[in-house]
Amino acid sequence: MMMSSCFRILFCFCMVFFMACSQSGETPVKVPMLQESQDLPQDASHEKPLLIGLIPEQNIFKQFERYEPMAAYISKKIGRKVELKILTRYGNIVDNFVSLQLDGAFFGSFTYALAHTKLGLEVVARPEGLNGVSTYHGRIFVRKDSGIKDIEGMKGKSFVFVDKATTAGYLLPMVYFHKHGVFDYRSYFKETYFSGTHEDAIYDVLNRKADIGAAKNTIYDRLAKMDPAINRDLVILAESPEVPENGLALRSDLDATLRDKIKEVLLNMQDDPEGRAVLHGFGAGRFIATTTRDYDPVFRYAAEARLDWATYNYKNE
Repeated sequence: MMMSSCFRILFCFCMVFFMACSQSGETPVKVPMLQESQDLPQDASHEKPLLIGLIPEQNIFKQFERYEPMAAYISKKIGRKVELKILTRYGNIVDNFVSLQLDGAFFGSFTYALAHTKLGLEVVARPEGLNGVSTYHGRIFVRKDSGIKDIEGMKGKSFVFVDKATTAGYLLPMVYFHKHGVFDYRSYFKETYFSGTHEDAIYDVLNRKADIGAAKNTIYDRLAKMDPAINRDLVILAESPEVPENGLALRSDLDATLRDKIKEVLLNMQDDPEGRAVLHGFGAGRFIATTTRDYDPVFRYAAEARLDWATYNYKNE
């Protein structure tokens, strides 16, 4: 009996060890969308999955919870399995698009402009919120009790960005600094760093880890509905122009029939009861057709920040 008990303990230890090993050391998080092959037509279950990348607006669990039903719905409608790859940082979605053989991605406004310029990707659609808005803007914010009211009050303080490949979490502060004569922010602030997500940037300021932060308003407002302290304790000092909400862009050489089918599925979701339910959980009323011209404000804003897309270093250094 003692030998049997020892064997069971050893077996459980080994199972935990192998599970831990299998989950470590990966940059992208691959999330299979459909658990059973019978969810797809029999001939489609053997096709190569359609790989869609996600940027890390929030932690990977919240991203998965939001996008998984959407990807499953697309899978069902196009008859082809869809898998998500949630990347660890914004810049990785450009670096790894080719190496991971992604077919598309839900890009933020900055990462789409970058991916379109460098990789030739084309956006097809973006969500419109339940409030009828399909754009977002960036915000610079501080704690109300910080005493900081303008650029002069920021000198010698700490600033948390999101990522160098974001409009709200980096491009907005750069334009704001330049307009107020600050061209070397590293020497102007006591400390600067990158949080990796909009959510973390907001909470770092709220929890006094940083004095000033920047993030997108949609994440800010979504968190404020769950946490009253955000509106109670934070104040917004500056905002960026409106730019398109995260849109789905696909590689240029993707089969045209498949591209059109995906776009059609997204644009008609609100006419299908199942689609409406998925949209509601996603926080959208519908998807709308989108083109690169919708990103003109991003390109103009980048010009104000003196950003050269061809040579831009989007690594968080």
